[in-house]
Amino acid sequence: MKALVYRGPGLKALEDRPKPEIRAAGDAIVKMTRTTICGTDLHILKGDVPTCAPGRILGHEGVGVVDSVGPGVTAFKAGDHVLISCISACGKCDYCRRGMYSHCTTGGWILGNEIDGTQAEYVRIPHADTSLYPIPEGADEEALVMLSDILPTGFECGVLNGKVAPGSTVAIVGAGPIGLAALLTAQFYSPAEIIMIDLDANRLDIATKFGATRTINSSDGKVAEKVKALTGGRGVDTAIEAVGIPATFLLCEDLVAPGGIIANIGVHGSKVDLHLEKLWSQNIAITTRLVDTVTTPMLLKTVQAKKIDPARLITHRFTLAHILDAYETFGHAADTRALKVIIAA
Repeated sequence: MKALVYRGPGLKALEDRPKPEIRAAGDAIVKMTRTTICGTDLHILKGDVPTCAPGRILGHEGVGVVDSVGPGVTAFKAGDHVLISCISACGKCDYCRRGMYSHCTTGGWILGNEIDGTQAEYVRIPHADTSLYPIPEGADEEALVMLSDILPTGFECGVLNGKVAPGSTVAIVGAGPIGLAALLTAQFYSPAEIIMIDLDANRLDIATKFGATRTINSSDGKVAEKVKALTGGRGVDTAIEAVGIPATFLLCEDLVAPGGIIANIGVHGSKVDLHLEKLWSQNIAITTRLVDTVTTPMLLKTVQAKKIDPARLITHRFTLAHILDAYETFGHAADTRALKVIIAA
């Protein structure tokens, strides 16, 4: 089968690999129909994720059709259309029983990281009963690819951890796909202001169409002053970091109001300074999280009810044979105006 393989920092290749096989009773083999590229894949290629070794097939998102299942799988059978969770969960360990599927002792974020992932014709899914979701009949499968990772990540790590509430003020730093997913799902809670911050004018325009009440281009270095002016000098109740570089986390430190929350979503590969000399007395909280996908069933229902349309995040489409072009497009989003790319396998 064809698969996109990580070959070390800055290196990747489309290669021929053997079709995966059942290794454990709870495994399923899924024939991929659609996958995508995540910002985390770009972090892997930068060398920011040491758990991902050269030779790994990348990808942790997608939808497909069950090809075969192990003898311990009871919820799925060959031919079922399924959504693949980016997080594999046994459902039995202490962390899973606490709803922290991302820290499952035999799963967590392993797809495209510690085991081969979804940017291939086939993928092996451990703990299939609790790591796959049935796709409702008639559903837009392209749109559901956004529920593998990006939508629950923006919602859980940004909106829920950030305690977005009716009438509150929210700043989202980074108007990329994850930031826009946080923007879409923050509106479930009717905050009074959602301020989107980015360097890219095109993405800020999209953010306005997606429901941002204000946008700020950060190129002039005066974001903090502008946010304070919009909030009566207070700052925001929730500052969501959706980029994963030191400068954007430091900006969130400058934006958060007394009693507020900094909710980190971004994948950080470099150290970030925490200015406790300014924040120690401000009653703020800082949250971190790897998505647990505990909200995926709810988000599926929300999408089915047409309360939210994640297909709006899709800008480009490719086939697996052209996945290197897809990476080029996604990796140069400022020039290509890419948000999420769909790759048909």
